[in-house]
Amino acid sequence: MDLSALREDFPLLARHPGLVYLDSAATSQKPKRVLEALRRYYEEQNANVHRGAYGLSVAATEAYEEARRRMARFLNAEPREVVFVRNTTEAMNLVAYAWGLRNLKEGDEILVTEMEHHAGLVPWHLVAGLKGAKVRAIPLTEEGRLDLSHLDALLTERTRVVSLVHMSNVLGTINPVAEIAKRAKEAGALVVVDGAQSAPHLPVDVKALGADFFALSGHKMLGPTGAGVLWGRYEVWEGLMPFLGGGEMILEVHVDRSTYAPPPQRFEAGTPPIAEAIALGEAACYLMEIGMEKVFAHDRSLLEYALSRLAEIPELKVYGPKGPDRGGVIPFTLGRLHAHDLATFLDQEGIAVRAGHHCAQPLHRKLGLAATARASFYLYNTQEEVDRLAEALLRIRTRYRAWL
Repeated sequence: MDLSALREDFPLLARHPGLVYLDSAATSQKPKRVLEALRRYYEEQNANVHRGAYGLSVAATEAYEEARRRMARFLNAEPREVVFVRNTTEAMNLVAYAWGLRNLKEGDEILVTEMEHHAGLVPWHLVAGLKGAKVRAIPLTEEGRLDLSHLDALLTERTRVVSLVHMSNVLGTINPVAEIAKRAKEAGALVVVDGAQSAPHLPVDVKALGADFFALSGHKMLGPTGAGVLWGRYEVWEGLMPFLGGGEMILEVHVDRSTYAPPPQRFEAGTPPIAEAIALGEAACYLMEIGMEKVFAHDRSLLEYALSRLAEIPELKVYGPKGPDRGGVIPFTLGRLHAHDLATFLDQEGIAVRAGHHCAQPLHRKLGLAATARASFYLYNTQEEVDRLAEALLRIRTRYRAWL
């Protein structure tokens, strides 16, 4: 990729030329064409969708449905399988309540992993508490991978759901979803994948993954906040009752009963995030034009370079696996410095990283840590920015050596 030309697509980076933005795992920056898609909708197409017979509404509806088709191409799916949601969190709740609340019973088990984001845990906790089900976890190895030697023992006749993250937002670990999904399906379990980190960085083919559901957030893949996608196999969608009720998702409403539209409309009650979905579709096109293989190769190149530079810093510890099954995410600690202090010191150097437990407390508990600092890379980051991170960390180590 021509990084100098590509970086010109991102207005915020031009507005803050001294900023090293290494927090794309939290939210990505937005290219001009995505921002222009938002503006264009409000200036040229602003009308509600699916409801008006007038020309402006028809144009807005077509733009919205084109965004659905674009997301389907991005995921190698069918448009009717794509449901727009606000984010991955809403998508995981949709599955937990629309499927779990109606299908789980007392004694059933939900299998997760020890590296899940809270969005992949808390919805299942809530539904399991209502239904008397249990949540169990695939443990981690010391290297930060899933210990699949336990999978056969964990998959039993009571396992109804296997819900797992595709790529860890803390360790960067890329899990073998297709292998796990195959074994889960053989056990008769529903398979739900949190793709919030993988969709922005890896080529994703939902058919090849073999899952039943795949969730993503638009704001992590160059799109705006407020729009995400839950993909599901159509035969599974057809068997589900709605998660939210209201306008748009119905066929007929009487005082005492309702009938519901077919998917995907059945799961998009009320006015959807029209502008945001259209802009998300534009972000998907931007990434497809670059090529997700190139995006991942760039991430991997930065990751390997960063790991080599950070290895030069005494007292700095990096967490996560070594090998090709890892994306561009690096959690680290520096001696006894608290992660929030470390992130503050880096901010004073013009470097933005995340600090905390990253909505993954069970994983940090497994690591024996309360928090880590996290640098995460994306297609607009450079080796020079990695150098600035390493050099800033060396200066911080020297300046605060007495604290280490």
